[in-house]
Amino acid sequence: MKKMMYVLLALVMILGLSACGSEKQEATTEEGFSPSLDTSTECHITVAGGYDNFEALEAEFDSFNSYYPNVELMFTKVDDYNNMIGIVLDGNDAPDIYVNYSWMYGREQYQSSIDHAEDLADPALGLDLDCIRSNIILNTSDGTLPMVPVFANTYGMLVNNSLFEKEGLTVPTTYKELVEVCNAFREKGYENPMMGFSKEETTSLFTLTAYPFFCETVADDAEAVKKLNALEPSAGEYMRPTLEKMVQFLDDGCVDLDSCAEIEDNYEAVILRFFEGDVPMMVCSGDTVSGTKKRESLSEAFINNPFEYAFAPVPMSDDGVSFLDMPNLQFSVNKDSANLDMANEFMRFLVTPKELNEMAQNKGLMSPTKDLSFNSMYAAFGDVPESRILSPEVFGLTDDAVIQLRQAVYAVGTGEMTIDEAIDSFGTFTQ
Repeated sequence: MKKMMYVLLALVMILGLSACGSEKQEATTEEGFSPSLDTSTECHITVAGGYDNFEALEAEFDSFNSYYPNVELMFTKVDDYNNMIGIVLDGNDAPDIYVNYSWMYGREQYQSSIDHAEDLADPALGLDLDCIRSNIILNTSDGTLPMVPVFANTYGMLVNNSLFEKEGLTVPTTYKELVEVCNAFREKGYENPMMGFSKEETTSLFTLTAYPFFCETVADDAEAVKKLNALEPSAGEYMRPTLEKMVQFLDDGCVDLDSCAEIEDNYEAVILRFFEGDVPMMVCSGDTVSGTKKRESLSEAFINNPFEYAFAPVPMSDDGVSFLDMPNLQFSVNKDSANLDMANEFMRFLVTPKELNEMAQNKGLMSPTKDLSFNSMYAAFGDVPESRILSPEVFGLTDDAVIQLRQAVYAVGTGEMTIDEAIDSFGTFTQ
């Protein structure tokens, strides 16, 4: 009888321990990551990029060390990154993981950054690619995946929600509403209802407002995209609707270009001007948005009169807003890494909703994951219907064609060219 009791007691204990183990495994799975290598492994992993510092990534290093305490991870900056990364990868101190960009793919001068990249689509690596929005994952001709987005980017406008609430107005979602809101703010005494950087072409308010609209006009026309990418002179005609919309945008008085020209740069100066608190809408990119939190303390006006703000699409169409969804920073794994298994393990850890969302929030950039609701700054983009989400990664518009559009819309917007002159110049604009 005693023996039977001991046996039963032992069985209960085994079942209990097994249940605890299951609960622990389920908890680990819910977190999105469980170690697959020996957690006592000692090695050094280097991540290379062009940032001066990468505090958000270093926070991920600390989190990874909770699983692998003996793995030393370090971020290193490479000066003149775009031109030097190929040389660095061919050298003796090549990084294990490195920043890559979609626009490098297919360009001979950046071929080394692709050649050194491991195929991250290999199922054996176990990366949770399903957690990333598929429209920002690079489509390659051979089906391999040399890089994975860790941040996303888009164009839109910083919105002073407190001003909209104070004046009883609603953030516009159509072009007609945008014009009406600008007029309403102006009638209430606001000199500049909408502003943006206009001194130079690079990421000017002209590009930020026009490019999503342009993508909307060509995304479903494969022949147009093909001609635009080939820089065929006749393809300039595809820019006409966008250039006409830009002229209308200016004629409708949405912005005062003289006031916009007083903004010295499209990053800190844009942010600090917005923090003055009298601009309801400030056109900018997600890159600019990433710098807002750190600069709240640099603005005396914001410190004295803080307000609620968020990032929203600029409505340039009467059909509604468009979400131009683009990858920002992407990571590649050096297939020749001396610590390839651990480099892949770190990527498997990082490419999960939890880690990607936390890193994006720490950096202030848009997350590449499917759920944008977790960050109120970018939540408005998560509400855009799928039919109005546009991605050059999907319909294939290349940077060569985009350069032409950017230069043309800037020339027309600043009055340097007529619409016809800009169209006739397609293919001749330089970076």
